Amino acid sequence: MVAFGYSLLCEQRGPHELVSDAVGAEDAGFDFAVISDHYFPWLDSQGHAPNAWPVLGAVAAATERIPLMTYVTCPIMRYHPVVVAQQAATVALLAGDGRFCLGLGSGENLNEHVIGAGWPPVNVRHEMLGEALEIIGELFAGGYVNRSGTHYRVDSAKLWDCPEAGVPIAVAVSGEQSVGSFARVADAMIAVEPQPELVRAFDSAAGTVLPKIGQQPMCWDPERDAAVARAHDQFRWFAGGWKVNAELPGTAAFAAATQFVTPDDVAGAIPCGPDVAAHVEAVRPFVDAGFTHVALVQVGGETQPGYLAFAERELLPALREEYGKSEAPAIRVR
Repeated sequence: MVAFGYSLLCEQRGPHELVSDAVGAEDAGFDFAVISDHYFPWLDSQGHAPNAWPVLGAVAAATERIPLMTYVTCPIMRYHPVVVAQQAATVALLAGDGRFCLGLGSGENLNEHVIGAGWPPVNVRHEMLGEALEIIGELFAGGYVNRSGTHYRVDSAKLWDCPEAGVPIAVAVSGEQSVGSFARVADAMIAVEPQPELVRAFDSAAGTVLPKIGQQPMCWDPERDAAVARAHDQFRWFAGGWKVNAELPGTAAFAAATQFVTPDDVAGAIPCGPDVAAHVEAVRPFVDAGFTHVALVQVGGETQPGYLAFAERELLPALREEYGKSEAPAIRVR
């Protein structure tokens, strides 16, 4: 059984619209919602990048039941770990009922370069994320935290407002190094590629079976040609893969790196158009790989209201008929 979520993509929507879309996703019957945390869009044509955290606070106040998650926040440069911990604790209290999960990852140069500190190699980023996870976990546990670590100093930090049980943390992984570093301290796994071996390795390293959250883009539109054109214009960056996407510094670099990606290339990777069966089939690799949650991304900010109506009327019923009504495990502190 799989839970199907809605993606609030900050790169393609303004703050007011994101809050409205979250309410619409709850009303449409999505099982959960995730939000990206970007300083930049991937491509200029996406056109937005509001701060995710005040949007999350507004979403928590405007919705009632839908679980929320960052997908993902990078706590290693642009945000200090103590700031992330405070933001997450506050949103978790505003959301209530254990609705919020803090999704963390080692980030992309696209967003972190803005502080002018240089972009570390991946092994250093993993070291920084590991240390950040320790700090955030200690703060969620209560009491004062003091640390003089390899990458961060913390001077007498304490969270004065935090859920008693803390906040569950999901961590993005992509391979052996990240699984080995983070599976033991995470409450859930995040990955954007449906690799069964990654799921098995994570559970083995974690010592237990935990929720797995994936993400699948799609581009619904009544006209397939319009959907393909929009997906190519706004989402061709997706073709680079995450090892490349993490390194490029700005929208111009993504435009240059994907200049030879064709509309047919994009349509081969992202289901486009009105065909419900194609959208349903696109999530099968995640289901077969053992993911418990799949967040769906609709490409195109202006299409969200129409997509939400389509999801309520056709897509979500079809997904649940094919894969079963959600009995996915809740994401909780283990």
